[in-house]
Amino acid sequence: MLKKDLPLGQNYLITIVGPTAIGKTALSIKLAAYFNTDILSADSRQFFKEMRIGTAVPSLQEQAAATHHFIQHKSIQEAYNVGSFEKDAISKLTELFKTKQVVIMVGGSGLYIDAVTKGLDYFPEVDQHIRQNLNKRLEIEGLSALQKQLQLLDPLAYNSIAISNPHRVIRALEICIGSGQAYSSFLNRTKTKRPFKIISIGLTATREILYTRINKRVDKMLDHGLLNEVKTLTDYQHLNALNTVGYKELFRYLNRDISLDFAISEIKKNTRRFAKRQITWFKKNDKTLWLDYLADPLEVIKKIKEQQR
Repeated sequence: MLKKDLPLGQNYLITIVGPTAIGKTALSIKLAAYFNTDILSADSRQFFKEMRIGTAVPSLQEQAAATHHFIQHKSIQEAYNVGSFEKDAISKLTELFKTKQVVIMVGGSGLYIDAVTKGLDYFPEVDQHIRQNLNKRLEIEGLSALQKQLQLLDPLAYNSIAISNPHRVIRALEICIGSGQAYSSFLNRTKTKRPFKIISIGLTATREILYTRINKRVDKMLDHGLLNEVKTLTDYQHLNALNTVGYKELFRYLNRDISLDFAISEIKKNTRRFAKRQITWFKKNDKTLWLDYLADPLEVIKKIKEQQR
């Protein structure tokens, strides 16, 4: 077996990345079974126990097939960010590596993956009211107004971040405003050296196949009660955790701003856009080994073995 070929004393974190609906969960469970190990979720919305259907949380059957960590362990009313996740995930890995040589990490949240594998850039603490005000401006003035402000305050960040992603724009702006320094000035400082080897596996498919899978997943979520789940969260729709594809569109429907059919079409469109941003993010890592989403798990294991040499 592959485990016998691992260098003595060397620990491995195998990350499974790629766009939403590509099949990361299924592959991670098969790899976890092979290595007899645990799975860490790096999906920033699957952390929240109130958001089960709309975040495609692994089913009870899938969770029974392998021990999962960081699945629905927080409430949307709790403060939890990428810095908190980095600290918790490294602590959990330190614990797991005492008895396991391989651990699997899976998720589509690129920043959260990078936090564990590379460490975070340091950013100063800023007044939370700055973000709240920026979110209000986003609703009233639209994203373009915030983009123009970022271009003025930090042209380098404007030209390097995912400018179409409101979360990224607001994050950059709040640092600029709160610190009085350019957001870009805090980027790409010395990264943390991790005491384990990282093997990154990316799953890919043609655009047509991916978009079809996304549309089917959205339909499945709705069939499984996504609208009812969103209804239970209407009192909390102002929270950042719920400013998420699948939830924000249905809040607009429940607030009678748009029709249900239009809300569903918007979910599918925005999920496709999100998938494109995920692909752009993950493609920046030139060490990721990209494989077809239908790749045989045994072939994936063979590729992992080759990466270990």
